[in-house]
Amino acid sequence: MKMNKIIICIATVMLLGGGCTKDLVPVDYTEINPSIFPKSEADVQAMVFACYYPLRGSWWDGINSTSERGLMFTLDACTEILSGKFDMQQYNHLLNFNPTSIGMTYFYDGMPDVPGSGFYNKISRMTLTIDLINEAKVSDAVKKSAIAEIRCARGLLAYDLFDMYGPIVVAPLEVLKSPMSEKPLARLSNDEMVKFIEDDLVAAANDLPDPGQAEYGRFSKGMAKMMLIRLNLHEKKWDKVLALCNDIIAYNCYTLETDYVGMWNLNGARNSKEVIWAIPCDYDGTSENQWQLMVLPSNYTPLGGWATVQSTWWFYDTFESADVRKTMLIAEYTGSDGIVYNRSNPGTNMDLGPIPLKINPDALRTTSLSTVDIILYRYADVLLSKAEAIANSTGPNAEAMELVNVVRRRAGLEDKNIADYSSLEAFNNMLLTERSHEFWCENGQYRADLIRHGKLVSRCIELTGSPYANDYKNVFPFSLRAVSEGKGLFLQNPGYN
Repeated sequence: MKMNKIIICIATVMLLGGGCTKDLVPVDYTEINPSIFPKSEADVQAMVFACYYPLRGSWWDGINSTSERGLMFTLDACTEILSGKFDMQQYNHLLNFNPTSIGMTYFYDGMPDVPGSGFYNKISRMTLTIDLINEAKVSDAVKKSAIAEIRCARGLLAYDLFDMYGPIVVAPLEVLKSPMSEKPLARLSNDEMVKFIEDDLVAAANDLPDPGQAEYGRFSKGMAKMMLIRLNLHEKKWDKVLALCNDIIAYNCYTLETDYVGMWNLNGARNSKEVIWAIPCDYDGTSENQWQLMVLPSNYTPLGGWATVQSTWWFYDTFESADVRKTMLIAEYTGSDGIVYNRSNPGTNMDLGPIPLKINPDALRTTSLSTVDIILYRYADVLLSKAEAIANSTGPNAEAMELVNVVRRRAGLEDKNIADYSSLEAFNNMLLTERSHEFWCENGQYRADLIRHGKLVSRCIELTGSPYANDYKNVFPFSLRAVSEGKGLFLQNPGYN
C-alpha cells in the first residue's frame, strides 16, 4: 500500500473507538481491547499506519506541517533562513520565547484547551502499540516488520523533541499499562535520551527493508540510519556519523539528482533517487502541504497566498550568483497590480527578504493545499555529513572537500580548494553555509547545525541585535503546565525559570 493511502487506512483502527470519524483524530490506544484487537495482519498494519499519523503534514496535529505549527517553519525561523513581522516567525527570529509561548511549548504537550494535542504523548502511544503487537496472534515475521516501522517512527519523533527541548519524559511500559495510577515522571538524562533514540533506530535499521525495497513514503533502513546520523551529529560522535554515512552510501541506491529545483516539482520527490524520505501530500488534506499559502503574497500571479513569512536579504546575499539552489528564493515578481516587486521596491512582502518558495508554486491548485510532497531527508545530507565527520575527526582533507564539491557541482558552482579551508574553523564555517544553501526550508535541521558549532546565538545577534538571544535559547522552554504536572520531578530547562 502506498503512503498516500496510509493515513486513510488509519480509519480502520479508529472504528474500534466507537465509530468512524471524518476528522481522522488519532486513536486512543488505551481504549483498545487487547482481547479483540489486533487479531490479524490487517489489524497490525492499521496500527503501523497510525504511527505515521503524527509525522505527517497537518496544521492540527502533524509535526511536519508546513505552517507555524510544524518543525521546518518553527526551526528555520530561528536562523537567517526565515523571518517575519509577527507571531512565531518574529519571536523565533529574535529567540524571544518563554514558558508561556504556546506556539513553542505546543510541540511537547500541546494546547491547554485541546486534550491529547502535542507530541510527547504520541511516543507513549507507540510504546503501547508495540506491546499490543507483541501480544498479537500473528506471525513473528509480521510482528518484526511492524515493530521496526513503529520503532523508527518513535525514534524519529523522540529525536525531533530532543532536538527542540533536550531530554524529555519517556514513560515506561509498566506505567503506561496502569493509567489509573498517577505517577509523575522526571525527564531522562541526556545519555538516557540518546540511548532510547539510538536503540529504537538501530533496531529499526536492522529489520526495515532496504532502500530500494521500501514503498514510497514508508521507512527504510536508509531512513533509520539517516536519523542516526542526525542523532550522532547532535552528540558530535564523528566516528559513528562516518560509519553510518558509509553504510548508506554502500546501499548503492541513492544518488544526487542532476536537477536540484526539479525535486520540488509536483512529482519530483516520488521520482527521485536522492530522496531518502518524503511525506506524500494531496488536495484532500490527508497530509497537507500549505507552504505556497504561507509564503506567497496575495498579489502573486497566477495564484497567491497569505505571505506570513519571508526569508532575509542577509541569507540571499550569502549565495554565489550562479547557485541554482536560490532559484526558488524569489527575489522579484510582477504582481497582479502590474507592479514589479523586488529588493528596491519591496512593498510589504519583500522588505525583510525574498520569498522562500522552495517548491513548485502548483499554480493550478484549486485549494489552499498543494500536492507537492514534503521532502524530509535527502542523499545530499549523507555526503555533507560525511564531510563534516571526516573534518572533525581527522582534520579537513581532500576527501572531505571533494564530498562538498560533489554537492556544489550539482548546484552549478566551481570547486572549492582545500588549501583555502585547511583550518577546522574555516572548514566548518564553509560547511555551515553549504548546509544552509542546500537544505533551506526542508526540515529545519539548520538550527541544529548552527547549535552544533556554537553559532545560533551569535548569528541571531549579528542579524537582529536581539536582546533576547542567550545561550540557554539553544533549547526551547517547556510549558508551565508540563512543569507543574511533574510535581517537582519534571525540571524546566535552565534560564526559563
